[in-house]
Amino acid sequence: MAIEWWYWAISGIVLILLELAIPAFFVIWFGLGALLVAGVLLVAGELSLTTQLLLWTLASLAMVVLWFRVFSPLRQRTLVGTADGEVIGEVGLLVGAVAPFARGRVRFQRPILGAEEWACMADSNIAAGERVRVVSIEGSYLKVAKA
Repeated sequence: MAIEWWYWAISGIVLILLELAIPAFFVIWFGLGALLVAGVLLVAGELSLTTQLLLWTLASLAMVVLWFRVFSPLRQRTLVGTADGEVIGEVGLLVGAVAPFARGRVRFQRPILGAEEWACMADSNIAAGERVRVVSIEGSYLKVAKA
């Protein structure tokens, strides 16, 4: 019994639909590999089972590697879990005025410790719209000063 192209097409669709039940975003690449083998079989005609399995394995692994190396959503670097010393000195824009004993809000161009906007405190009055530099981290607040 020879494996026809539509076996691969149905297997690919089933694997892609299986991704809905397994939210790992990993099975989809094997499904797309099976659809690629189905397309090759449809165009090229008959291939041996060994060639089909090799093509499916290589295509699936290539797509997995491509996903994790190039298109991975984890490529955006944040400073989550880093020491607070790496955050001190970062410059942000004050979006809410700050005064002694009154909190304000500071926004950074890239996420700092997992967030783009933080509550902040200062030793002097600083108007909204000013650029500020992180001086220290005090609990869940950033202490800032004019940049």
